[in-house]
Amino acid sequence: MPINKVVSSFDEAVADIHDGATILIGGFGAVGGCPSYLIRALAKQGAKNLTIVLNAGGLGTEIIRGMASRMLAPDWYMDAGLLVENGQVRKAIAAVPVSQTPAMVWPLEKRMLAGEAKIETVPQGTLAARIQAAKDGIAAIYTPTGPGTVIEEGKEVRVFDGRKHLLEYAIKADFAFVRAFKADRWGNLIYRGTSRTFNATMAGAAKVNIAEVDEVVPLGAITPEVVVTPAFWIDRVVPRPDEGRTREVQKW
Repeated sequence: MPINKVVSSFDEAVADIHDGATILIGGFGAVGGCPSYLIRALAKQGAKNLTIVLNAGGLGTEIIRGMASRMLAPDWYMDAGLLVENGQVRKAIAAVPVSQTPAMVWPLEKRMLAGEAKIETVPQGTLAARIQAAKDGIAAIYTPTGPGTVIEEGKEVRVFDGRKHLLEYAIKADFAFVRAFKADRWGNLIYRGTSRTFNATMAGAAKVNIAEVDEVVPLGAITPEVVVTPAFWIDRVVPRPDEGRTREVQKW
């Protein structure tokens, strides 16, 4: 039977996500790279006690709606803050877990202050490296980022070439949500603009990797030379509806 990783709906794509799962959520913080439809589907599905791994903790519905005119955010846009608001998240591993603006309190910070969620702050490059390590089958890495700061607390420190390094463990995940531009039915992916960021890093780093894409194209339409994420790394592909396709929101 020919390989076809395309599933018919976002609900189907997230149906088997279980309570307590660890989920990589791609994107950097902007609208264009966020797997919004997968996030919405998971919020609807309702799995709880999740650990989410992502760059930024998420604005959530209230802030996104309040900033919609300035962000030029389309109606369908939503980030991982929705999962936090729903009480589905018990822990977040993130580079920017809370707002750097005191007047804007993100959902994750509210949950943490209420004792309802935990936060592990990880330097951005270290976060990418820990995810990539899991993808490469490497158990742990040493990084020069963090010695002498709160990041060092409780971690093994070794000196290489006269410089302190921290031992950081690979982040192993059950599922990954990534946003790509185009895919074929095998799961080969290409990205557009800033959507490449953590999406390309996370794709393939989980047991089950789900790609939310603007368009599914015929085999051969994505030439090998431009493939960023090979089909080997992807398990499911879900096409976005017309309203959510990148070409319709170039004003971002």
